[in-house]
Amino acid sequence: MEKEKEKELVELYEAAKKAADASTSTDNSPSEETRCLDALEQLKNFPVNYKILVNTQVGKHLKTLTKHPRENIRAFAVDLIAIWKDVIIKETSKNKNGASDSKVESTNGERAKAGKLQKSPSVKVEKGESAKVEKVNGNGSSKLSSGNVKAQNVDVKIEKTDRTSNIKAKEEKPVSAAKKISSSAAAPPKLKTMIKSNDSARDKIRELLRDALAKVFEEADEDMMDEVNACDPIRVAVTVESVLFENWGPSNGAQKVKYRSLMFNLKDQKNPDFRRKVLLGTVEPQRLAVMSSAEMASEQRKQENEKIEQKALFDCERGLQPKATTDQFKCGRCGQRKTTYYQMQTRSADEPMTTYVTCVNCNNRWKFC
Repeated sequence: MEKEKEKELVELYEAAKKAADASTSTDNSPSEETRCLDALEQLKNFPVNYKILVNTQVGKHLKTLTKHPRENIRAFAVDLIAIWKDVIIKETSKNKNGASDSKVESTNGERAKAGKLQKSPSVKVEKGESAKVEKVNGNGSSKLSSGNVKAQNVDVKIEKTDRTSNIKAKEEKPVSAAKKISSSAAAPPKLKTMIKSNDSARDKIRELLRDALAKVFEEADEDMMDEVNACDPIRVAVTVESVLFENWGPSNGAQKVKYRSLMFNLKDQKNPDFRRKVLLGTVEPQRLAVMSSAEMASEQRKQENEKIEQKALFDCERGLQPKATTDQFKCGRCGQRKTTYYQMQTRSADEPMTTYVTCVNCNNRWKFC
């Protein structure tokens, strides 16, 4: 019965996953999204327990849908994982309480048996040593049996400590087993071939994204190699392209410049950090759609741009006409005579120069010829 439930649960998940992948790669994405949501609804109503979730590892595989480009699918997957976590926590805590109660009852039984053995005059027990136990039958005959008998005259504090340690050991067993199962469970397989769409231009963008993200595997340090190897560049490329297509439209349309800017920064040999952040998900696809080219640039390029801006600002201020201070002009707004002015030839050469006056007090400006 449990095997049939596990098989049915896995089939429901595979149907939801297939529909989720199809919603990012086909033009008929609304219907595929609806089909995926229906499958997730069936998963939500499916009766699950701790054993089924651990054996199938469906909850772990479902985490891939929490990064889906479709907001509805992503939100439903997050809610479903939260519901399954509550189921596991409740059953785990219930099992812990039952184990503690049974352990206390068994300990009480052992104490009662120990009291009977201590009352018997024919029994001599020493801690950690072999002893002979003489059992007296009802007819008065005796029977000797040799073996290792644990001492029963142990202090109460030691008994409590041993009991607590035994309970903790039993509690840790299912947790360690669950960890072992989850670690041995295979992660979602990496895509070996690119998921094609019905548009050759979109397929070209996906291939360019995949080639750029594949460089991260050659550039990653040893400390981050495990994390990088766990990523799928093809799946990330498909997700990024789908989000960009929804926000920018086709790559040969009005937003062609944005596509070129993104590809330039992803392929830039001096910008490995940006590639790595996109592959690892630090920079999400939704964030890429609103980032400017200055935000995508490498640190070196950002410093160069800052220097160019400072130099341009300095040259702009230096190119202005020199200003002189005078009290010959009276401001019509505040009535003060603290003003600066400069003159420019704005008309023909035989015409007088135009004088531009600025009030130092209220920043009022006017001109006259």
